[in-house]
Amino acid sequence: MQTRREFLLMSAGVACVVSMSGFVLAAGNTPINATAITQVFGDGVQMVAVAVEFSDELTSADVSAKNFSVADRTVKNVFVSQSADLTESEKGKFVIVQLMPDEEGSGLQEKVNMPNATAAEPTPGAAKPHWVAGDTMSSIIRYKAAKATVTVEGKTLQTQGVKNLIVDDFQQGEFYDGQTGKRLPYNFFKPQNQHQPLPLVLFMHDAGATSDQTEVALFQGLGAVIWADPAEQAKRPCYVLAPQFNEIVADDDWHTSDMLETTIHLVQKLIKEENIDPKRIYVTGQSGGCMLATAMSVKYPDFFTASYLVAGKWDAESVSPLAKNKIWFMAAVDDSGAFPSFNGITERLEKAGAKISRAEWNGTWNADQYRFAYDALMAEKSPINYTVFAKDSVFRETDSRAGASGHRNTWRIAYSIEPIREWLFAQTK
Repeated sequence: MQTRREFLLMSAGVACVVSMSGFVLAAGNTPINATAITQVFGDGVQMVAVAVEFSDELTSADVSAKNFSVADRTVKNVFVSQSADLTESEKGKFVIVQLMPDEEGSGLQEKVNMPNATAAEPTPGAAKPHWVAGDTMSSIIRYKAAKATVTVEGKTLQTQGVKNLIVDDFQQGEFYDGQTGKRLPYNFFKPQNQHQPLPLVLFMHDAGATSDQTEVALFQGLGAVIWADPAEQAKRPCYVLAPQFNEIVADDDWHTSDMLETTIHLVQKLIKEENIDPKRIYVTGQSGGCMLATAMSVKYPDFFTASYLVAGKWDAESVSPLAKNKIWFMAAVDDSGAFPSFNGITERLEKAGAKISRAEWNGTWNADQYRFAYDALMAEKSPINYTVFAKDSVFRETDSRAGASGHRNTWRIAYSIEPIREWLFAQTK
């Protein structure tokens, strides 16, 4: 496995200008370096700050927000840090220029047309393209490198790198599967303490994140990075695997590509090579990734310890092998695909003898409200749980209700609910 390929090699970038007029420095204390900082949120990665490194230490009394401005962005805060991250300290050699999130220019996603795609063009007037498993898409997304030009008392610095919080803690690799002939790029996180067997979380992205850039599975939302967050690792240390698919892996006709087998083979390989507990292999995925996770579990019902299935769908007539599995289904009432499909799947599982607990939750709840609702659900002691976000509760004020917004906003929230992550890790074989 190779170490993380610096995604600064991408030729395109997002540029901004930071100026610090009137900033008074001690004699000889000069800015020597600048680093862009990105952070992943539920709806994707953003450039959230610029770290300016100085030759000598500063104190918090030396900096003020009024001395900093960023072209086309709003400065949220400035503070001193001991490194190029978002940890504030009383003194340090770094000034962190923190930017307001969700502004125009904060996102890094771009769409790229692919000339050799095999997927058919969308039918005129169709709600969405009809994808076929195994096809490559006519357009994909990539993420540009964050850039900034920093001006400090007349001295201009170009950012010399990007610090992608949590994302940089993953390694990138490529697995060749001799059985299918497929190559699968992937992102892999290793916990600090590997002296005892630890769980593995397999996250699989949605079809919209299909790409030839390996890190897209990490940048597109919280589904992969949340498990590697330092606070999460302190409570639930684990390995995290996030494959990056460059083809449609599951389609609406209930077909899957060879990536189903290749992904299983990759997990098996890592179990042999790393100190992974084979009795605690967890799978989760959103939309197309959820469909693939469901198909995997139908074909290999004893492979995973437990599943967290977010905003997906599958053929209810085929899911009976899952009746004895430990599963958490999550969908929104506003999701016209996942909600009715999960209804049908859970009804079929009940007919096959599964005990299922159901509850309606609200996407606007705070952590305490989720915890209270979780405790009530856990009192029923069912191996399968099915929660739905109430109508309109997954939308923010600025969100459109059109198209698949209810679908996408489900996974924006779903991975931020800690009790569900806690539930997943409580499951063992």
